[in-house]
Amino acid sequence: MFRKVVRQSKFRHVFGQPVKNDQCYEDIRVSRVTWDSTFCAVNPKFLAVIVEASGGGAFLVLPLSKTGRIDKAYPTVCGHTGPVLDIDWCPHNDEVIASGSEDCTVMVWQIPENGLVSPLTEPVVVLEGHTKRVGIVTWHPTARNVLLSAGCDNVVLIWNVGTAEELYRLDSLHPDLIYNVSWNRNGSLFCTACKDKSVRIIDPRRGTLVTEREKAHEGARPMRAIFLADGKVFTTGFSRMSERQLALWDPENFGEPMALQELDSSNGALLPFYDPDTNVVYVCGKGDSSIRYFEITDEPPYIHFLNTFTSKEPQRGMGSMPKRGLEVSKCEIARFYKLHERKCEPIVMTVPRKSDLFQDDLYPDTAGPEAALEAEEWVSGRDANPILISLREAYVPSKQRDLKVNRRNVLSDSRPAAAPGSPRPGASTPAAFTSIAAPGGSLAGAGEAGKLEEVMQELRALRALVKEQGDRICRLEEQLGRVENGDA
Repeated sequence: MFRKVVRQSKFRHVFGQPVKNDQCYEDIRVSRVTWDSTFCAVNPKFLAVIVEASGGGAFLVLPLSKTGRIDKAYPTVCGHTGPVLDIDWCPHNDEVIASGSEDCTVMVWQIPENGLVSPLTEPVVVLEGHTKRVGIVTWHPTARNVLLSAGCDNVVLIWNVGTAEELYRLDSLHPDLIYNVSWNRNGSLFCTACKDKSVRIIDPRRGTLVTEREKAHEGARPMRAIFLADGKVFTTGFSRMSERQLALWDPENFGEPMALQELDSSNGALLPFYDPDTNVVYVCGKGDSSIRYFEITDEPPYIHFLNTFTSKEPQRGMGSMPKRGLEVSKCEIARFYKLHERKCEPIVMTVPRKSDLFQDDLYPDTAGPEAALEAEEWVSGRDANPILISLREAYVPSKQRDLKVNRRNVLSDSRPAAAPGSPRPGASTPAAFTSIAAPGGSLAGAGEAGKLEEVMQELRALRALVKEQGDRICRLEEQLGRVENGDA
């Protein structure tokens, strides 16, 4: 008698759950542009959705807390003269977003700290270099102010947003329309999926093709390719018989896929969302009403199906929350923002756990908001992995959000100067004090300098106290865990 052994995985019982109606974003006129974009971008502060706009292109930017019905007169970001095709939040500044449009331009916007109170028509930077519509914008994962854009002119441009200059132009590597672009973990390479059915891995600083796989998927419909944390490439596409496929590739041996799975015969392009911390890939089809999720492992068959979240309504687009924006106290490992015809519905992915303690195995250190490199360092040839932060701080109430975010950014300097002595929005407390004390600030005289030093000393003492309490809470949690497990 043989008994079937079920593969063990801590993500086998992950379940998706839509939030209640009062926590959705209602009455949003989602864009009807025929472009295979996600139409949605989200970060721990804001939700951005590309919307219908007469006489140009626009997108909504909503604080996450602004749920319920959105007024038709709610201000939008509306500086483009053609429909917006893609948007992407800067990973190193939660108030900066880039947009690409049919008007052939890329624009970078600085959103006020508390959201929009009037329409935003003036971008911080306008980047002009494409000759046809710009369908893809994506920020560099580790270098500050480095932005990649790809257009229907089959050209990939890489920009230094801080100086508004074009760093690299890659115009001879793609003979046809580029479907998507994905950076690798440290931003030294990126991979592209192209209409000629090829997946290419490109070194942007040398402008060279590292490796190429022709006919990664035989079908003529759009495909996608994304880099995984270990350097492998995950693709979605269609077979010759128009069946939807997933594949995993090793760039060192691009001849045959490590794994190839057929899903179904629907028409919608599959959009993959990857979590490098858990190695789980979530696959959403445009026009589908489901999200499938798979775990990628080192042993065959490499791609392990976990489960499917199904709802009644089809999705028009999807946004994925970065790991640092999740509620770790509820064992939330992913959150998606699903676009319907007229609303945006958050969907929470949770691992069921009995314990209320912080789950170290679900939340390894994840990429934080601090840039590992400046743009000039990356251009000079340096590479660096993302600077990691622990999510335990987000779990312990006394240390919540103490992530030492560095907000100093060339983008902020491009805005009109604030009133003398007022701290810049989004600046962390130490940076705000530093800017006040800098030469040319409004403080003068030894008396004020003495007061400032006194405040800084109090701040340092408070930080030390918070750290000490955090360590104490960690020790108590470990002791409690040992008692619950019967080890003590």
